[in-house]
Amino acid sequence: MLQTALYFSHTLLQEILQPGDHVVDATMGNGHDTVFLAEHIGKTGHVYSFDIQQQAIDATREKLEQHQLEERVSLFLQGHETLGEVIAEQQDLKAGIFNLGYLPKSDKAIITMPETTRTAMEEILKRLVPRGRLILIVYYGHEGGEKELDMVDSFCSKLPQETYNVLNYRFINQKNQPPILYCIEKKREKKRKT
Repeated sequence: MLQTALYFSHTLLQEILQPGDHVVDATMGNGHDTVFLAEHIGKTGHVYSFDIQQQAIDATREKLEQHQLEERVSLFLQGHETLGEVIAEQQDLKAGIFNLGYLPKSDKAIITMPETTRTAMEEILKRLVPRGRLILIVYYGHEGGEKELDMVDSFCSKLPQETYNVLNYRFINQKNQPPILYCIEKKREKKRKT
């Protein structure tokens, strides 16, 4: 069976994550990605996890405590567009993940926004190491969702191929607007001939 966008996002991250890596969960939500990342970066790695809703912080903290992973994670009750203020520019990041849309089982009027998402994407890419990956899972079946999808698609399409590989993964024959996955992978720097 083909993997769903959500499941495939974890496959793409699992391929590259190592103990000691620093990573970002830009949309904490209910904490599933934060826990997944914390499990894969080991005791010496670190997860920076962002959300603007206290409900997300509480749910994520509870999951981290259940798995005894809270030491590996910093939770921020603030928008992902502020990650440039929190994470030093010289801090290497191996990966970042976004689930764009709204927090399941919560206020559907609180959604991610194209402008703040773009800022966060730019900040992560500044810090992304070669072979690092930035994953975006775009849920767009809500009001405002199409606008954010357009921004992500345009942003990803314009990234220079000399520096990045960009994958788009989507199901095209399904009802109810299934999420679309984008994976931006930073290429290895080519060695100059001397």
